[in-house]
Amino acid sequence: MHDQNDNILVKRIVKGEHHLFNMLVERHKKYAFNIALKILESAEDAEEVAHDSFVKAYQNLSRFNHDSKFSTWLYRITFNTAITAKRKRKVIKEDLEKAEHYLQADEQNRLEETDQKVYIEKALSRLSDKDRTIISLFYLKDFSLEEIGEITDMSPNTVKVRLHRCRKKLADEMKNILKEEALNL
Repeated sequence: MHDQNDNILVKRIVKGEHHLFNMLVERHKKYAFNIALKILESAEDAEEVAHDSFVKAYQNLSRFNHDSKFSTWLYRITFNTAITAKRKRKVIKEDLEKAEHYLQADEQNRLEETDQKVYIEKALSRLSDKDRTIISLFYLKDFSLEEIGEITDMSPNTVKVRLHRCRKKLADEMKNILKEEALNL
């Protein structure tokens, strides 16, 4: 339903009803922010990239091809903008001391749900930006292989193979992290 509404809004905005763009922003700002956050690992940088992505989308709205969903097109802009920002800023990786302090806060129950999330996030952070994004789009946002392909500029078959490899890499990273944690006990 939103996809049809998005396309109608885009057509109206291109025809001159520029104020309607706010509706698109409200509808998609949270997910644009989340894509950028997965790549940049900084809320402040992700907010800036999400904003820049909407500016780029607005400026290029007349070029939008209505064959795909607006959301897919916007998320691709966001993905590319975040990757570019990461390269330019050379974002410093998460401070390991802070992560270790967080992990040590609850040594009694390491396998509780919050700890599992930390381990998963830590394992995800060891994957490439593209791999992290593919896993997030597929598992957290239920995007199809075709939609992920459009966002990441890969064929659906390449996405399928990459997703399989990402799962294996993620499992290997989880084993390594848990082995490291066991050695620290």
